[in-house]
Amino acid sequence: MSQASVVDYPSYSSARAHFKDVLDATERGLSVTVARDGQVSVVLPAERLRAFFFRAVSPRVELAHEDGHVIALMSGRPFVSEGASVDDALDDLRESLREYAEDWEARLQQAPNHRDNWALVQLIKLSSDEELLDWFERGGE
Repeated sequence: MSQASVVDYPSYSSARAHFKDVLDATERGLSVTVARDGQVSVVLPAERLRAFFFRAVSPRVELAHEDGHVIALMSGRPFVSEGASVDDALDDLRESLREYAEDWEARLQQAPNHRDNWALVQLIKLSSDEELLDWFERGGE
């Protein structure tokens, strides 16, 4: 296999026959594409994609105190949670996002007011609980 920055497989069969090479190339940081029925897909390490979404998707989390509770909301998104402390509110927000990602994949992705949340859903699915909490604090550009 050449040292090109992109490795192209013109068919699913050729990628399948060289699957170890596909994974080896992505591990070396190369872009790998696989064509199938006119559709081109990219294979890349999940952590690299997660790190990109961590920077590219802004969490816009705002905290407020109200009646002895902490409210955590994502400005511009329909997510609001509350808890007795900041940690509780953020844990509840994280859990709400996990439930949303499941609902988005099951039924919401075609809804006009949800279809643009693909990147958010991918970030949620690729992140651990700790990584999501870190994203709330440090994510986005």
